[in-house]
Amino acid sequence: MCFPYEALPPIKPIEGAAIDTSDLTLSADDGNNFAAFRANSDEKKGAGIVVLPDVRGLFPFYEELAMRFAERGYDAIAFDYFGRTAGVGKRDAEFEYMPHVDQTTYEGLRLDVSACIQHLRADEPGRKIFTMGFCFGGSGSWQQAAQGHGLSGAIGFYGHPTREGRPIGAPGVIDLVSDFECPILGLMGGADQGIPAEIVATYEQKLSDNDHPHEIVTYTGAPHSFFDRGFDEYKIESDDAWQRVLKFIETYS
Repeated sequence: MCFPYEALPPIKPIEGAAIDTSDLTLSADDGNNFAAFRANSDEKKGAGIVVLPDVRGLFPFYEELAMRFAERGYDAIAFDYFGRTAGVGKRDAEFEYMPHVDQTTYEGLRLDVSACIQHLRADEPGRKIFTMGFCFGGSGSWQQAAQGHGLSGAIGFYGHPTREGRPIGAPGVIDLVSDFECPILGLMGGADQGIPAEIVATYEQKLSDNDHPHEIVTYTGAPHSFFDRGFDEYKIESDDAWQRVLKFIETYS
Protein backbone atom coordinates (compact mmCIF):
# COMPACT_ATOMS: atom_id res chain seq x y z
CA MET A 1 0.00 0.00 0.00
CA CYS A 2 1.05 3.59 -0.42
CA PHE A 3 -0.23 5.11 2.82
CA PRO A 4 -0.98 3.83 6.32
CA TYR A 5 -4.65 3.89 7.26
CA GLU A 6 -4.24 6.99 9.42
CA ALA A 7 -2.39 9.01 6.74
CA LEU A 8 -3.69 12.38 5.55
CA PRO A 9 -2.95 14.40 2.40
CA PRO A 10 -0.22 17.02 2.93
CA ILE A 11 -2.56 19.82 1.86
CA LYS A 12 -3.71 22.56 4.18
CA PRO A 13 -7.53 22.79 4.37
CA ILE A 14 -9.02 26.13 3.36
CA GLU A 15 -10.80 27.68 6.32
CA GLY A 16 -14.42 28.55 5.60
CA ALA A 17 -14.54 26.90 2.18
CA ALA A 18 -18.13 25.99 1.29
CA ILE A 19 -18.37 22.31 0.38
CA ASP A 20 -20.70 19.40 0.98
CA THR A 21 -19.88 15.71 1.03
CA SER A 22 -21.75 12.44 0.66
CA ASP A 23 -21.15 8.70 0.71
CA LEU A 24 -22.43 7.11 -2.50
CA THR A 25 -23.14 3.73 -3.97
CA LEU A 26 -22.61 3.90 -7.72
CA SER A 27 -23.48 1.28 -10.33
CA ALA A 28 -21.27 0.35 -13.27
CA ASP A 29 -22.62 -0.82 -16.62
CA ASP A 30 -21.95 -4.47 -15.71
CA GLY A 31 -24.23 -4.16 -12.67
CA ASN A 32 -21.43 -3.79 -10.12
CA ASN A 33 -22.34 -1.65 -7.12
CA PHE A 34 -19.38 0.07 -5.50
CA ALA A 35 -18.71 2.61 -2.77
CA ALA A 36 -17.66 6.18 -3.54
CA PHE A 37 -17.27 9.48 -1.73
CA ARG A 38 -18.19 12.78 -3.38
CA ALA A 39 -17.15 16.26 -2.33
CA ASN A 40 -18.86 19.21 -4.01
CA SER A 41 -17.79 22.83 -4.13
CA ASP A 42 -20.19 25.77 -3.84
CA GLU A 43 -17.77 27.84 -5.93
CA LYS A 44 -17.24 25.61 -8.92
CA LYS A 45 -14.43 26.05 -11.42
CA GLY A 46 -16.02 23.58 -13.84
CA ALA A 47 -13.78 20.52 -13.95
CA GLY A 48 -14.44 17.33 -12.03
CA ILE A 49 -11.85 14.95 -10.55
CA VAL A 50 -12.00 11.15 -10.24
CA VAL A 51 -9.59 9.94 -7.54
CA LEU A 52 -8.16 6.41 -7.87
CA PRO A 53 -6.81 5.17 -4.51
CA ASP A 54 -3.85 2.92 -3.83
CA VAL A 55 -4.27 -0.83 -3.36
CA ARG A 56 -6.20 -0.45 -0.11
CA GLY A 57 -9.17 1.02 -1.98
CA LEU A 58 -11.33 3.78 -0.56
CA PHE A 59 -10.24 4.97 2.88
CA PRO A 60 -10.04 8.32 4.71
CA PHE A 61 -6.91 9.64 2.96
CA TYR A 62 -8.80 9.74 -0.34
CA GLU A 63 -11.97 11.15 1.13
CA GLU A 64 -9.86 13.97 2.58
CA LEU A 65 -8.19 14.47 -0.80
CA ALA A 66 -11.58 14.82 -2.50
CA MET A 67 -12.47 17.51 0.04
CA ARG A 68 -9.24 19.40 -0.64
CA PHE A 69 -10.19 19.50 -4.33
CA ALA A 70 -13.70 20.72 -3.51
CA GLU A 71 -12.30 23.50 -1.33
CA ARG A 72 -10.49 24.72 -4.43
CA GLY A 73 -13.56 24.65 -6.66
CA TYR A 74 -13.39 21.14 -8.16
CA ASP A 75 -16.08 18.55 -7.50
CA ALA A 76 -14.36 15.24 -6.82
CA ILE A 77 -15.24 11.56 -6.43
CA ALA A 78 -12.96 9.03 -4.75
CA PHE A 79 -14.11 5.46 -5.29
CA ASP A 80 -13.50 1.91 -4.13
CA TYR A 81 -12.21 -0.92 -6.33
CA PHE A 82 -13.74 -3.88 -4.53
CA GLY A 83 -17.50 -3.77 -4.97
CA ARG A 84 -17.45 -7.00 -6.96
CA THR A 85 -15.63 -8.97 -4.27
CA ALA A 86 -16.06 -7.13 -0.94
CA GLY A 87 -19.32 -5.20 -1.21
CA VAL A 88 -19.90 -1.54 -0.43
CA GLY A 89 -19.47 -1.32 3.35
CA LYS A 90 -16.96 0.88 5.17
CA ARG A 91 -13.71 -0.88 6.08
CA ASP A 92 -11.28 -0.45 8.93
CA ALA A 93 -7.50 -0.67 9.11
CA GLU A 94 -7.63 -4.47 9.41
CA PHE A 95 -9.22 -5.00 6.02
CA GLU A 96 -7.22 -7.57 4.03
CA TYR A 97 -7.18 -5.85 0.68
CA MET A 98 -4.67 -7.89 -1.34
CA PRO A 99 -7.01 -10.83 -2.07
CA HIS A 100 -9.38 -8.28 -3.59
CA VAL A 101 -6.64 -6.44 -5.49
CA ASP A 102 -5.72 -9.79 -7.02
CA GLN A 103 -9.28 -10.14 -8.37
CA THR A 104 -9.59 -6.60 -9.74
CA THR A 105 -9.73 -6.49 -13.54
CA TYR A 106 -8.73 -3.97 -16.15
CA GLU A 107 -12.22 -3.96 -17.64
CA GLY A 108 -13.87 -3.67 -14.24
CA LEU A 109 -11.72 -0.64 -13.45
CA ARG A 110 -12.67 0.98 -16.73
CA LEU A 111 -16.37 0.44 -16.03
CA ASP A 112 -16.13 1.84 -12.49
CA VAL A 113 -14.24 4.92 -13.63
CA SER A 114 -16.84 5.42 -16.35
CA ALA A 115 -19.61 5.33 -13.73
CA CYS A 116 -17.79 8.00 -11.69
CA ILE A 117 -17.41 10.17 -14.77
CA GLN A 118 -21.07 9.78 -15.66
CA HIS A 119 -22.01 10.82 -12.14
CA LEU A 120 -19.86 13.96 -12.35
CA ARG A 121 -21.30 14.79 -15.76
CA ALA A 122 -24.93 14.05 -14.87
CA ASP A 123 -25.91 17.73 -14.76
CA GLU A 124 -23.17 18.99 -17.06
CA PRO A 125 -22.57 16.57 -19.97
CA GLY A 126 -19.64 18.53 -21.37
CA ARG A 127 -17.78 18.83 -18.06
CA LYS A 128 -14.03 18.35 -18.28
CA ILE A 129 -12.83 15.41 -16.19
CA PHE A 130 -9.40 14.54 -14.83
CA THR A 131 -8.30 11.30 -13.19
CA MET A 132 -5.73 11.29 -10.40
CA GLY A 133 -4.33 8.19 -8.73
CA PHE A 134 -1.66 6.84 -6.44
CA CYS A 135 0.57 3.76 -6.91
CA PHE A 136 -1.87 1.06 -8.19
CA GLY A 137 -4.23 3.97 -8.85
CA GLY A 138 -1.46 6.03 -10.43
CA SER A 139 -1.01 3.41 -13.11
CA GLY A 140 -4.78 3.09 -13.28
CA SER A 141 -5.18 6.82 -13.83
CA TRP A 142 -2.78 6.77 -16.77
CA GLN A 143 -4.51 3.67 -18.16
CA GLN A 144 -7.79 5.58 -18.27
CA ALA A 145 -6.25 8.02 -20.75
CA ALA A 146 -6.60 5.26 -23.35
CA GLN A 147 -10.11 4.08 -22.43
CA GLY A 148 -12.31 6.45 -24.41
CA HIS A 149 -13.61 8.44 -21.44
CA GLY A 150 -12.99 11.82 -23.05
CA LEU A 151 -10.66 12.90 -20.26
CA SER A 152 -8.95 16.26 -20.16
CA GLY A 153 -5.95 14.92 -18.25
CA ALA A 154 -4.62 11.92 -16.30
CA ILE A 155 -2.44 12.41 -13.22
CA GLY A 156 -0.41 9.67 -11.57
CA PHE A 157 1.62 9.72 -8.36
CA TYR A 158 4.25 6.97 -8.52
CA GLY A 159 2.38 4.77 -10.94
CA HIS A 160 4.35 1.95 -12.53
CA PRO A 161 4.91 2.64 -16.24
CA THR A 162 5.77 -0.89 -17.41
CA ARG A 163 4.13 -3.40 -15.03
CA GLU A 164 1.60 -5.66 -16.74
CA GLY A 165 -1.27 -7.68 -15.34
CA ARG A 166 -2.37 -5.43 -12.48
CA PRO A 167 -5.26 -5.15 -12.57
CA ILE A 168 -5.90 -8.47 -14.31
CA GLY A 169 -5.64 -8.05 -18.06
CA ALA A 170 -3.89 -4.68 -17.95
CA PRO A 171 -1.09 -3.97 -20.40
CA GLY A 172 1.88 -1.93 -19.30
CA VAL A 173 1.03 1.78 -19.30
CA ILE A 174 3.91 2.40 -21.67
CA ASP A 175 2.22 0.16 -24.25
CA LEU A 176 -0.88 2.39 -24.21
CA VAL A 177 0.87 5.67 -24.99
CA SER A 178 -0.08 5.69 -28.67
CA ASP A 179 -3.74 5.42 -27.60
CA PHE A 180 -3.65 8.19 -24.98
CA GLU A 181 -6.33 10.81 -25.56
CA CYS A 182 -5.30 13.45 -23.01
CA PRO A 183 -2.24 15.07 -21.42
CA ILE A 184 -0.30 13.16 -18.75
CA LEU A 185 1.19 14.34 -15.46
CA GLY A 186 3.51 12.01 -13.53
CA LEU A 187 4.88 12.73 -10.06
CA MET A 188 7.56 10.28 -9.03
CA GLY A 189 9.87 9.56 -6.13
CA GLY A 190 13.54 9.52 -7.03
CA ALA A 191 14.25 7.04 -4.23
CA ASP A 192 11.34 4.76 -5.10
CA GLN A 193 13.01 1.35 -5.15
CA GLY A 194 10.04 -0.27 -6.87
CA ILE A 195 10.12 2.06 -9.87
CA PRO A 196 13.72 2.55 -11.04
CA ALA A 197 14.73 5.79 -12.70
CA GLU A 198 15.45 4.05 -16.00
CA ILE A 199 11.83 2.86 -16.22
CA VAL A 200 10.56 6.38 -15.63
CA ALA A 201 12.98 7.69 -18.27
CA THR A 202 11.76 5.09 -20.76
CA TYR A 203 8.15 6.12 -20.16
CA GLU A 204 8.97 9.79 -20.60
CA GLN A 205 10.89 9.03 -23.80
CA LYS A 206 7.94 7.07 -25.18
CA LEU A 207 5.64 10.01 -24.48
CA SER A 208 8.09 12.36 -26.21
CA ASP A 209 8.52 10.03 -29.19
CA ASN A 210 4.75 10.11 -29.65
CA ASP A 211 4.66 13.92 -29.33
CA HIS A 212 2.19 13.45 -26.50
CA PRO A 213 1.70 16.36 -24.08
CA HIS A 214 3.14 15.39 -20.72
CA GLU A 215 5.09 16.43 -17.66
CA ILE A 216 7.02 13.85 -15.65
CA VAL A 217 8.55 15.19 -12.44
CA THR A 218 10.92 13.15 -10.27
CA TYR A 219 11.66 14.37 -6.74
CA THR A 220 15.25 13.48 -5.91
CA GLY A 221 15.52 11.51 -2.68
CA ALA A 222 11.76 11.18 -2.18
CA PRO A 223 10.47 7.64 -1.56
CA HIS A 224 7.37 5.94 -2.83
CA SER A 225 4.29 7.50 -1.16
CA PHE A 226 6.11 10.70 -0.17
CA PHE A 227 2.84 12.64 -0.55
CA ASP A 228 1.76 12.19 3.08
CA ARG A 229 1.32 14.76 5.83
CA GLY A 230 3.27 12.47 8.16
CA PHE A 231 6.43 12.96 6.10
CA ASP A 232 7.54 16.40 7.27
CA GLU A 233 10.88 15.96 5.55
CA TYR A 234 9.14 15.90 2.15
CA LYS A 235 6.92 18.91 2.69
CA ILE A 236 8.65 20.94 -0.04
CA GLU A 237 8.24 18.10 -2.52
CA SER A 238 4.61 17.56 -1.55
CA ASP A 239 3.78 21.25 -1.80
CA ASP A 240 5.39 21.43 -5.22
CA ALA A 241 3.54 18.32 -6.40
CA TRP A 242 0.18 19.70 -5.27
CA GLN A 243 0.80 23.02 -7.03
CA ARG A 244 1.71 21.13 -10.20
CA VAL A 245 -1.55 19.17 -9.95
CA LEU A 246 -3.58 22.36 -9.64
CA LYS A 247 -1.69 24.05 -12.47
CA PHE A 248 -2.15 21.00 -14.72
CA ILE A 249 -5.90 20.99 -14.11
CA GLU A 250 -6.15 24.74 -14.68
CA THR A 251 -4.09 24.52 -17.88
CA TYR A 252 -6.17 21.81 -19.50
CA SER A 253 -9.62 22.79 -18.21
